Amino acid sequence: MQKHFITGVIALIGGMAGAWLYLTVVELPIQASSSVFSDHPSWNQQTNWMDGIRESGSETTASSNGSGTMDLPVSFVEASRKSTNSVVFIKNFSGTDTRRYSIFDYFFGQGVPQQRVSTGSGVILSKDGYIITNNHVIDRAETIEVVHQKRTYQASLIGADANTDIAVLKIEAENLPAIQIGSSRELQIGEWVIAVGNPFNLTSTVTAGIVSAKERQINIMGGEFPLESFIQTDAPINPGNSGGALVDVEGKLVGINTAILSRTGSYTGYGFAVPVDIATKIANDLIKYGEVQKAIPGLEVVEITPELAEEMNLKSLDGVIVSHVVRSGAAEKAGLQRNDVIRSINGINITGKGSFEEVLSYFYPGDEIRMSYLRENNSRNANLTLQNLLGGTGVIKREFYTSTLLGAKLETINALERDRLNIDFGIKISGMTRGYLRDLGLGNGFVITQYNGEPAKDPKAFGKFLEEFSGRLRLEGLAPNGQPFMQSYNIR
Repeated sequence: MQKHFITGVIALIGGMAGAWLYLTVVELPIQASSSVFSDHPSWNQQTNWMDGIRESGSETTASSNGSGTMDLPVSFVEASRKSTNSVVFIKNFSGTDTRRYSIFDYFFGQGVPQQRVSTGSGVILSKDGYIITNNHVIDRAETIEVVHQKRTYQASLIGADANTDIAVLKIEAENLPAIQIGSSRELQIGEWVIAVGNPFNLTSTVTAGIVSAKERQINIMGGEFPLESFIQTDAPINPGNSGGALVDVEGKLVGINTAILSRTGSYTGYGFAVPVDIATKIANDLIKYGEVQKAIPGLEVVEITPELAEEMNLKSLDGVIVSHVVRSGAAEKAGLQRNDVIRSINGINITGKGSFEEVLSYFYPGDEIRMSYLRENNSRNANLTLQNLLGGTGVIKREFYTSTLLGAKLETINALERDRLNIDFGIKISGMTRGYLRDLGLGNGFVITQYNGEPAKDPKAFGKFLEEFSGRLRLEGLAPNGQPFMQSYNIR
């Protein structure tokens, strides 16, 4: 009995000693160390993270909760409320799969030609039904449907631009909830943003993240003059989000969600959006002119790499290097030369090719800009009058002719193509499908300069001639690789 009593006393003393030791060595240092992080929310403050957001202009900052700590701006309720009703669901109906089409397949319902359907998102730009989306969302569509608040509308394609992956649709509706337009130029790295769209056919989905970077180039654009200056975000973007809205904490549109970097097809942390300042300029051009009014400086540029900087004795990697000057273009007329280093445009610093292209995208043909550049490390300035794609300074509507019989679109070549191919005129073949021109062995990118001795200048006249002609046909021009060709055909 006495032995058990002694054991109990020893255990009690040991427990008290252990408690004292814990308080001294563990608990007190933790309490002391928490004061070091007094400017940030501690674990016991998680319940009121969403209080006290203070907005100032286009920036959102965290506000003090009175105890010296800062509340994080993580409530997106108002921004979601303002933006979700302005995002639509888009269905692209195209083509049919006719690989199996026996009479038995029709009777038993297997292998019957099915129309392909792909989906994406779009953003309402105006109350009367103009909608902006990605070009790849509606590419090759035979029929386009827009679903908004459970109502389905037939949409018409107003125009598309492969260079920026932007397209504009129109539905017949009134008093639609047009989204508020923000500014991508004022958007800062680190700001909160929300991606609104329809991933995996789940309508009106929002995800949040921050702006990770700006002016990103990831080399995914098609078109003749690809313009890449993406907003990079870690807001999750998945298939179906394409064409949807990237909005700031005020619910204002700052970008059109376009791409992800992924090996699986699903989001892995890198999403990219076309800046709204670029997207709305493209959309307005398509609505007003049916053609993007691209302003051409008459030169081509490359990024400044560490190797080029060392070779050219440059002190900074900011700017772009002129790699080619277009014959009779704006840059040549202003005196710019190959290897000049462009540092700013109208006082806006140029950090790389992305920012160079983005700044130029805001201008129209005929606008005058001031370029600051270095030549052999000496500072210079030049005033350029920007040109259109045909070499003039006015608004253009590019001439083209589309023919189902020919199975192609015929269009006049632009000033840069004339310079590259060293020709004065020509008609380019694009948008090839099954048809007459394919049977002749021609394809996308062929440029016709002469047909039966006539200069190829007018796409419609050339198209009508081919549709109605019979006899011996002689075509001259250039292949896509720039090699000349001359071919004769007997047309019945």
